[in-house]
Formats: sequence, C-alpha cells, structure tokens
Amino acid sequence: MLLPGAARPALAQVSDLVDRSTLRVCADPANMPFTNEKGEGFENRIAELLAKKLDIPLDYTWFPQATGFYRMTLAAKRCDIVMGYVAGGDPVLNTNPYYRSAWVLITRKGGPLDGVDTLADPRLKGLHIGVIAGSPPGDHLQRNGLMGFARPYALMVDRRYESPAEQMIADINAGTIDAGILWGPIGGYYARRSEAPLSVVPLTKERGDPQMVYRITFGIRPGELNWKHQLNQFITAEQPEINRILLDFGVPLLDERNQPIEAGK
Repeated sequence: MLLPGAARPALAQVSDLVDRSTLRVCADPANMPFTNEKGEGFENRIAELLAKKLDIPLDYTWFPQATGFYRMTLAAKRCDIVMGYVAGGDPVLNTNPYYRSAWVLITRKGGPLDGVDTLADPRLKGLHIGVIAGSPPGDHLQRNGLMGFARPYALMVDRRYESPAEQMIADINAGTIDAGILWGPIGGYYARRSEAPLSVVPLTKERGDPQMVYRITFGIRPGELNWKHQLNQFITAEQPEINRILLDFGVPLLDERNQPIEAGK
C-alpha cells in the first residue's frame, strides 16, 4: 500500500539523499525472461542500457520476487529500482509505462485452434487449458465455462528449481493440454524456444474484470520524484531501443489500441 499522503512531502525532501553514483537494481536471481544472475533477461538488458545512458556502474540486489521482496529491497534502500512493475501497483511509485502487453493464449500452430483469439470461442469448450493458478485469466475461464477442464500451474515457485511456464509449454507440445494461458512476456519467450511451432495470441478481446492487458513501468520508492522524472526522460528518449530489446525476447508488445507493435516502431 502506498504511504499516506501526509508522509509524502517528508519523503520527497529526503529523496535526493539517495546515492545515485551507482544504478542499484532490485531483481530476482532466477526469473527468465525478466532477470537472472547471469544478466540474460530483458530487464537486465534494459538496466544495462539505463546504466550506460546515466554513465554509472550497474549493481544488483538479488532477492526472489515473492513475499517480502519490496520490504527487503526497495523499502530497505538496498537498491533503487525494480525494472518491471505493473502500473498502479502498490506500494511503489510508478514511472511512465515503457511497454504494454497482455495475457496470451498459446496453441499448436496448424491445429484446430488456429484463429482463436478469445476465450468465448466455442472451439475451446471441453478442452484442457493450462492456467497459472490465481491469475486473472482464471476468472475469464470461469465466466466462459472452461474452468472445469482447466489444468492449474503454480503461481509462486522458486524459479531456481521449478518453471511452470516451461512445463506448460512442454504439456502443450505433448498434447497433455490443448492450450495454455501465460503472461505475454513469459509466453512469448518460451513459445519461441519450443521444440514445435506455437501460436501466441494476445487476449485483448475479453470483457469484464479483471483486465488482461497491462502497462509495465519501473518501480521506485514513493516520494522520489526527481528520480522518477529522470527515468521518464530515459523512457521517452530510448523507447525505440527498449522496444527492440523486448521484441528480441518475443514480448508481445501492444499499442494503446491493442494493435501489435512490430520491429522498427
């Protein structure tokens, strides 16, 4: 939860006391395609670009993105930025969004589900669909009468040892499930690495809550308005390069009309 308004002026007054001589990033050590300790994720790449533009060294505080992440990283002032945070998500202060993406439906290319772009499609009736337990698509599956045959995959795991997304992709390829739903950046990345060709379709046509399309920002501490302004300038100036990085990782990028953003835009 964001701090009460009465506390924000005090925070703003001390925000400039944070040492900005190093770009200190809060990140998960094993959370591809976002980050890992080897620096292989797209958030690693964007952090490298930011550090280069700021002309300062890059340093990480590693902590699993699970319960206690904010308290042990940003709140503890061990680091100063989370590279990916849903717009409006407590308890951080959000920058301007640097990409929009959606939950995606993943199916085998050339199969009977080619062309399905909404969970209301009657071709999905009675099929086994993989879904991350407790995620927004579950509500839409329920609304469309698809939950009875759905297969849940764990939401909170230690990614050093388990990867629900990779297991879901493997199950689609094996025919254990007919389709799967993953958050776009995850689904796009692992579908590209699949042994068989897969279709990745953003679910932008679903009606009602919860939403299936999200804006992603940098997350920083409440009150650090100068830092937010600096980061917003970076996003504006480097948006084409940020898009290129994201597209390289298979992230389904969407514009404000939910149309796909292609390379070069």
